[in-house]
Amino acid sequence: MTDISQDIQDKCLRYQVVPLKIDNQQLVVAAVQSESLTQVISELSFTCGYAIKVDYWPRAKIEQYIHQVKHDRPDNAFIVAQQHQSNAASAEYTDNRHDDEPVVQFINQVIRQALQRRASDIHFEPYAHHYRIRLRIDGTLQETATPPASIAPQLVARLKIMAWLDIAERRLPQDGQLLFHHDGEDRALRISTIPVSYGEKVVLRVMESGKQQQQIAALGIPDQLLQLYTKTINQPQGLVLVTGPTGSGKTVTLYSGLRQLNDASRNICSVEDPIEIPINGINQTQINLKAGITFSTALKAFLRQDPDILMVGEIRDRETAEIAVEAAQTGHLVLATLHTNSTADTLIRLSQMGIPDYLLASSLKLIISQRLIRCLCPHCKQKSHQPQKIYTGQKNVIIDAYQAVGCEHCLNGYYGRTGIYEMLSISDEIRQALFNGATVTELHSLACRQGMIPLFDAGIGLVEQGVTSLPELYRTVGFPHKTEDSR
Repeated sequence: MTDISQDIQDKCLRYQVVPLKIDNQQLVVAAVQSESLTQVISELSFTCGYAIKVDYWPRAKIEQYIHQVKHDRPDNAFIVAQQHQSNAASAEYTDNRHDDEPVVQFINQVIRQALQRRASDIHFEPYAHHYRIRLRIDGTLQETATPPASIAPQLVARLKIMAWLDIAERRLPQDGQLLFHHDGEDRALRISTIPVSYGEKVVLRVMESGKQQQQIAALGIPDQLLQLYTKTINQPQGLVLVTGPTGSGKTVTLYSGLRQLNDASRNICSVEDPIEIPINGINQTQINLKAGITFSTALKAFLRQDPDILMVGEIRDRETAEIAVEAAQTGHLVLATLHTNSTADTLIRLSQMGIPDYLLASSLKLIISQRLIRCLCPHCKQKSHQPQKIYTGQKNVIIDAYQAVGCEHCLNGYYGRTGIYEMLSISDEIRQALFNGATVTELHSLACRQGMIPLFDAGIGLVEQGVTSLPELYRTVGFPHKTEDSR
């Protein structure tokens, strides 16, 4: 490309094509054959001032070229510049196609701010007369920037290009992943787009970095429960389930356990959708429905790969549950997540999926139900003037609580999050209750009599310690229900 100017090369990179040569005032480029290529070539011809001749290359070859260019330049996270969307309905910015640099800088600034403020998600939301960007920090959304609504298509196009999505597809949801260089490392962000009333909404999920990877001792699990978890995952076989709603930290709990088990003597395999945290030494498989790779098909394949430990990103259906239980029965340690509200709910859910009680009772070793709760800011929290009377579901208790105030160090009186945990170890009494068809309430009451601390009670302990507030506990866990023991 010695006969091609740097300016032409940069313009080609913006459209994700490779400039090859200029021959008789005709620019020859390599590109991937696609439905949107005609539109891309038309815009590139207008931008560069040349007629365009296309040489079709495989996508992998194009990606390899652009990847090499990105890592040969100082700003290695953002070399592929903003490509403007252009169609009959978006003429408002087609004449400003050279003005994309402010959009690039704006998105970079938003992502940097999100990473600096410990955000877990970034929401880009179009409305009729304005555009809103919000950050989810410590589990709650905070509004940050409000760019002009007129640049919404440019913002979406830029984000799609960063994630190698189809910029011409605006009618269907898309998802992918992009890298952002920040603080000396490449940070992965998962992207999801979906059409809404006034354009496309984009959400970026910030993935855990190598610097943030938590060890099992840093999860905030009380010592007694931590010993139970560690002892269980060090057993040679059995099923361990971590449950809770989306965003409750289930995956981090499982990964922390896997890191402790990860050594050269064990073959550890995981099936995930998507792979949230890449870990060296663990064989991680991404679900791909188009290619026919589901949780169940991947698990069946892994069982023929001489595994010691299997991790299932989520048990979603009966077939996956059956394979997980079968693997636990045949000498493997299986770690998995399930979306249920409590440990007792999990037992009933698996029974409803069609897992026989005798298989469930013999394979299941431990159920963990967890939530992430915001911590009071240590700089401004204040002790309540009067003790508060709280109903725990079994009895009334009086506690000294703290309340959120707010200062320059925090967001509305809170900073950071910690976990609250409910762990149910499957005892002989629990197994017998399962055989006898016990209800959720009966199983919960039996577990409590055997020493299990319910989620709400675990949260009350954090309220008494001044770690969190009572309103935050109610927001995260809800109000306790009356149990049989309190009737």
